[in-house]
Amino acid sequence: MARLIYGANDAYEFDERTLAHLKIAMTAKLRVRESFLLNWVVPSEKGSGRMSLWISPEVPLVFVFHGSKPPQLNKVWVDALARSAHGIRGMTVMPEAEAESYLRAAGSPAAP
Repeated sequence: MARLIYGANDAYEFDERTLAHLKIAMTAKLRVRESFLLNWVVPSEKGSGRMSLWISPEVPLVFVFHGSKPPQLNKVWVDALARSAHGIRGMTVMPEAEAESYLRAAGSPAAP
């Protein structure tokens, strides 16, 4: 598992591949100094429910990966994550398999 560390002490676990894609989508927003809401479902083995973080360029953000080799990125998944940040719910962590259908439903052509 990889970790997203937000602020001084708050750490959140994601699988390595998901966090690699989130890193690209999130840093694209932060690079242009845009704040946004990040949302995900908490799995039942971690207590269930939903989590939301207000992500701001002013708060320290660290991505911690255990693997030494970054995964090959899926541009469609990155585009879907980034596009979701523009909706009223904010950036929503979604499974890779749902990215293309999300983009189609949002009226955006899937990336090549």
